[in-house]
Amino acid sequence: MTAIRPTAVAGTFYPADAAELQGRLDAFLGQARAAAGASRQPKALIAPHAGYVYSGPVAASAYALLPPFAGRITRVVLLGPSHRVAFRGMAVDTARSWASPLGAVPVDRACIDGLRGVPMLGELDAAHAQEHSLEVHVPFLQAVLGRFSLVPVVVGDARPEEVAALLDAVWGGPETLIVVSTDLSHYLGYDACRALDAASTAAIEALDPAALGRDQACGRIPVGGLLLAARRHGLEIVTLDVRNSGDTAGPKDRVVGYGAWAFYEPAAADGEAEIRAAGPLLLQLAKASIRVGLETGHPARETPTPDMPALLGRPGAVFVTLKRAGQLRGCIGSPVAWRSLLEDVTDNAFKAAFADPRFPPLAPAEWDGLDLSVSVLTAPVPMRFAGQAALLAQLRPDVDGLIIEDGGRRALFLPSVWEQLPDKEQFLAHLKHKAGMAPGHWSAQFRASRFQAVEIKDRPV
Repeated sequence: MTAIRPTAVAGTFYPADAAELQGRLDAFLGQARAAAGASRQPKALIAPHAGYVYSGPVAASAYALLPPFAGRITRVVLLGPSHRVAFRGMAVDTARSWASPLGAVPVDRACIDGLRGVPMLGELDAAHAQEHSLEVHVPFLQAVLGRFSLVPVVVGDARPEEVAALLDAVWGGPETLIVVSTDLSHYLGYDACRALDAASTAAIEALDPAALGRDQACGRIPVGGLLLAARRHGLEIVTLDVRNSGDTAGPKDRVVGYGAWAFYEPAAADGEAEIRAAGPLLLQLAKASIRVGLETGHPARETPTPDMPALLGRPGAVFVTLKRAGQLRGCIGSPVAWRSLLEDVTDNAFKAAFADPRFPPLAPAEWDGLDLSVSVLTAPVPMRFAGQAALLAQLRPDVDGLIIEDGGRRALFLPSVWEQLPDKEQFLAHLKHKAGMAPGHWSAQFRASRFQAVEIKDRPV
């Protein structure tokens, strides 16, 4: 185990003196911050890795987005291409921290240990020792985030699909930022560089790794992996800056291209504002169905009316949860949308009250003081992971609902369950118990999908 990885390019790619380095970073970020404006937190960035005099202004356009999230982003997964050592796959190192003129940065060894078993990922200190594609980003990250831990990965001869699998394993929540390092075209004339970099920009904006050729980006493989992961996770991409060394600090006869992009996760649930606007009506429909059930033994048969929101006529997946005195009294729902939201909420409200096999049918005397909530779900997204540690690393407390299945057993927890089970391991263990699995159960066939939900709560009825 290496105690610390020393700097390899301090004094050449960027200043080795701390005061000079900080001044240079402040200047770059100050110029970029005015253009950055207010923004939501990015999940991932692409930024260049040349000497600061050439690519620093372009890299700053990405890093200028991060200061509002200092303290919230606590782990940075940093990927870049290998320029000096040829190897197959992806490599972490054994260091416990990385040196920097601005102070050492700790390596997240616990996260790296949890990645054992990710295909094509191994340890190779030699790939990190002289590599600049990761190192040049560390001072920028220190300047905008302050304290954070690092997961450094050098990418060799790998497939974008393998990189995407690694990113899925470390995806995490808002505490995790992904940074992919790449320059664009190399040593072309100014106009030829601009034309080729425009084509590369179009490929990146289209999330199309197949359209990035070998001569278009030295980091095309880690970039390609991020593009595949971004497509799977529904990320939105924003181009921040595309220039070349002829625009920043060099001659125009032989230039290198640079670009910066930000990727943003979608809102917690599709159409959240629309769902919340319809929330009072959804609660009203659920309560009406239960009242009719108490009177007749059958659910209400609601039909659309012209004044109903269009949302209720579209396919929707709903869970209705009932509680009394803080204790669960019934919960039934649909994990995927297969009928109109109107039908789903009325039918599942009835079933939560009268057909949950864990409880007897609701009695009229229980109506007063009943807590009711309606959760509208997004479509489940299959997760990719190499083991339980990787699955847990991806889970986002208070955000993700989870569906697990193995050997014909299946169970679901809504995101609201995090209120009772805030620990990831306990959350998963209890969900396994619900599915009839042992807490330590695992197999190669274990499957998991996650989703989000908009929960509409009502005061006791």
